[in-house]
Amino acid sequence: MIDKNTSKLLCDISLTLFRKNFFGIYQGSISLKVGHDGFIINKKNAIFDEIQKDSLCELSLDRPDYRWNVASIDSHIHMSIYNQIHEAKYIASGMPPYTTAYSLIHDTIELEDYFGKMILGTIKVYDPKEFETWYDRNTDEITNFFKQNDTNIMIIKGIGVYIYDRDINNLVKKVAVLENGCRLLSIKSSF
Repeated sequence: MIDKNTSKLLCDISLTLFRKNFFGIYQGSISLKVGHDGFIINKKNAIFDEIQKDSLCELSLDRPDYRWNVASIDSHIHMSIYNQIHEAKYIASGMPPYTTAYSLIHDTIELEDYFGKMILGTIKVYDPKEFETWYDRNTDEITNFFKQNDTNIMIIKGIGVYIYDRDINNLVKKVAVLENGCRLLSIKSSF
């Protein structure tokens, strides 16, 4: 059973991330690790500007069961990150437009605004190569990227962003700084 305060937190954060264009109406995922053996994630039909308690489901970190049939298609990725990266308490994935667009033509994102430089600096863009096989490979590649690199943000060329953190406020702040920084880079290039 999902705790009322936990569901309210995820609903509020989901709406915030939706308003920052991190989530599309049906596109993205957000989760919270609960205890040592479970996590709460949005269902696959969740509408991100209206997530409510019945838009969430609790899953086991041990192995998939019948509840996975209604869970987000990103559930396996979240489970893998939680099982292998112990610092992860919250995970979000989305397709923020400026960050994703910038990733299409750059191998790194070097933020030039004050907050971007101070909080995030330069971020490597991961190239998934073949989009056709991405969903067969994404769980291993995303988890391995986080394990092999000293970062909790992964920008995937043409796909979007995965981010984890121990603190939900830091996660939201980094998402906002990243998207605002990429937006500024986009505006800068038009002058």
